[in-house]
Amino acid sequence: MTASKLDQLRKMTTVVADTGDIEAVRRLKPVDCTTNPTLLLKAVETPAYAHLVDEAIAWGRKAAGSSEARVHAVCDRLAVTFGAELAGIVPGRVSTEVDADLSFDTQASIDKARAIIAAYKERGIGRERILIKVASTWEGIQAAKVLQGEGIDCNLTLLFSLPQAIACADAKAFLISPFVGRILDWHVKAGGGPYTAETDPGVVSVRTIYAYYKAYGIDTVVMGASFRNTGEIEALAGCDRLTIGPGLLDELAAAQGDLPRRLSPDNSGKAPAKLLLDEKAFRFALNEDAMATEKLAEGIRGFVKDLRSLRKLVDARLEGAKAA
Repeated sequence: MTASKLDQLRKMTTVVADTGDIEAVRRLKPVDCTTNPTLLLKAVETPAYAHLVDEAIAWGRKAAGSSEARVHAVCDRLAVTFGAELAGIVPGRVSTEVDADLSFDTQASIDKARAIIAAYKERGIGRERILIKVASTWEGIQAAKVLQGEGIDCNLTLLFSLPQAIACADAKAFLISPFVGRILDWHVKAGGGPYTAETDPGVVSVRTIYAYYKAYGIDTVVMGASFRNTGEIEALAGCDRLTIGPGLLDELAAAQGDLPRRLSPDNSGKAPAKLLLDEKAFRFALNEDAMATEKLAEGIRGFVKDLRSLRKLVDARLEGAKAA
């Protein structure tokens, strides 16, 4: 019997689960897993994880500080609690996100990342098992540069353009997460298409970044993210890593047929000319790209919205605990 497309993919690409669903990670057995505020909010609202939420609320009830400080502390604890659970399942790394509302504050992002690493250390989980997720703003990339210098590996997320990828490489980021599906969404909304897997602008973007990195000997890992269909995933087979949601992982596990390798370090395709980017050049290049500018801003807004929803939920629970 032919191996499933998921099994074939695993032979050429490190498969990462894009979920905070602990049971899905157990079932799908990815090497790494990654979460974000949206996924964490969904997990917190799932009855199966009520005991993890209850523990964090009970801890927060005893914490010192203002009401706002305790809410933020409980949210941080929840992120690390879920991350610790996931780290106990996967053999590789767990990505934990710096608060999206810090995306334009370099020092605050650095401080939050250090606190996350310290919280994992208290649970016996070393920094080598964790990736700190930071938005690919100029400020986020500079935070990653400092953190990488301290031996704290970073996952630069909300990445939609080659200039962002180049700046991340210059910062020695451990890993980038270029978003495939959201790029497709923008182009479809703008009237583009119809697209095939080969012409999908998200796929083309990741292939371009991959070719650039391999051509210029850049060690930063390319991890395609935000997929809309299995065709996008198959078109990037062989990419360093791919982070995939449970639904698409299940589709790949059920799919039969040959899955050819599309990307490899030895055959990465034609690379763009090398670019040197300081802050002004980065900001101008990003501004010139309407899709990247809009999707980066939209992505931060979306994560902040879900982060605020999580904080509101935690605040209500803390107030309820106080009343009780």
